Amino acid sequence: MSQLFILFEHAAGYALFRIKEFEEIGMLLPQVEQSVTDLSRFRSVVSLVGFAPFKTAVVALENINNISEGIVTEDLKLFLDSCSSEFTKDTILGVADPKLGANITETLDIKCDHLNAVPEIIRGIRYHFHNLVKGFTSQSSTIAQLGLGHSYSRAKVKFNVNRVDNMIIQSITLLDQLDKDINTFSMRIREWYSYHFPELAKIVPENHLYAKVARVIQDRKELTNDKLAAIEEVVMDSEKAKAIVNAANSSMGMDINETDLKNVEQFAKRVVALVNYRKKMSEYLTSKMEGVAPNLATLIGDQVGARLIAHAGSLTNLAKAPASTVQILGAEKALFRALKSRGKANTPKYGLLFHSTFIGRAGTKNRGRIARYLANKCSIASRIDCFTETPMKIFGEKLRQQVEDRLVYFTTGKEPKKNLDVMREALEETAHMLAAMEKEKKEKKKKNKKKRSEVLENGQENGHIENGEAEVDMSIQKKKKKKSKHIANE
Repeated sequence: MSQLFILFEHAAGYALFRIKEFEEIGMLLPQVEQSVTDLSRFRSVVSLVGFAPFKTAVVALENINNISEGIVTEDLKLFLDSCSSEFTKDTILGVADPKLGANITETLDIKCDHLNAVPEIIRGIRYHFHNLVKGFTSQSSTIAQLGLGHSYSRAKVKFNVNRVDNMIIQSITLLDQLDKDINTFSMRIREWYSYHFPELAKIVPENHLYAKVARVIQDRKELTNDKLAAIEEVVMDSEKAKAIVNAANSSMGMDINETDLKNVEQFAKRVVALVNYRKKMSEYLTSKMEGVAPNLATLIGDQVGARLIAHAGSLTNLAKAPASTVQILGAEKALFRALKSRGKANTPKYGLLFHSTFIGRAGTKNRGRIARYLANKCSIASRIDCFTETPMKIFGEKLRQQVEDRLVYFTTGKEPKKNLDVMREALEETAHMLAAMEKEKKEKKKKNKKKRSEVLENGQENGHIENGEAEVDMSIQKKKKKKSKHIANE
């Protein structure tokens, strides 16, 4: 007869329960599901063997963090060792997490199980825990769980503030929205101002420049050679500025009153401000991508890399996705349309990767091949960015060079380097970079120590002492004075 024990991880500590008549329970699983909520029937099956409370909230958080990753902690080892007298050769330990069970089997040589009746029994223990352990109430149990839950979620949120991919997702979505708004507003100001000065649209086709020039010109009847320098400064072309002045003098546009002109000017000002804000936003996105995903940004560009992260949901989700999924990210509708047609329509070769320069540079025959190759390299770069402690763009540069060599191979037939050799080179370069960074840190520490010692020495020579040292010296002098007075009195 095999004995079943249940390991239960509570916010207050570890608990071990013995299950009576385990094989009968396994046979009667529906009855077990019904009797979980009944305390008297549940107590006849489950009995407490041992309970090891956590000493502090910090210890509890460390243990729960390790258990969530399937790591057996020292506290858990000690607890199971203390209860090992109850175990036999046929003992089975029921656990909630299969990863934790596998690690317990490796480290402590105890058979673990997470299937059959084990989940239902754990559900019952969680429901009746405050009644099964002495000194517990339902209120104290919920308070402990709530406190640990808050600290656990806070620790997960503050995992690394500098490498938060949520900012990248928000900034790239804002950039896309700004592009749409700027395009819509620019078309609106062209249509609005063209009633007054229709010839300007052909001379200045750029949206941003058109809004700036419209702000400078305002009323075309008042445009003279005095404003030529201001227009030339905006357009950065003397011939174009002269052409604008000549077109204004012989324009076929209608007249405009002051109130309409003021509205046009304010709207043009708003469009120019939006364009300037978009530039700042793109610079911010570049800086964030350098800190969060430098290899992906170096390989495929800041905006395309950010769109991949945003579409996947996070950098971790992108790292977990296979290369085949990365290849068609953004083309889900076309994929499902092709699958629905049952082979009548071709499946898409690329999604968001189409915006990369590599796809455009490849020939029409080789676009699918280069998209598949690029998706493979993007998945490697995202995994490196996600799981490295010190983000560096060495791997991104090597992967980008591999894609460039692959393009050359498609056109000329020149064989590129093997992936193994390229990765070895990248690893060697990263090792050198890390060693150089450590040396710099050590040198900075030495310089800071030298500066502090020099400042202290100079202060002592000049009679200027730090506050802490001055207080110590004053206390020593007072003690000496007291001793001398005491001796004189004697």
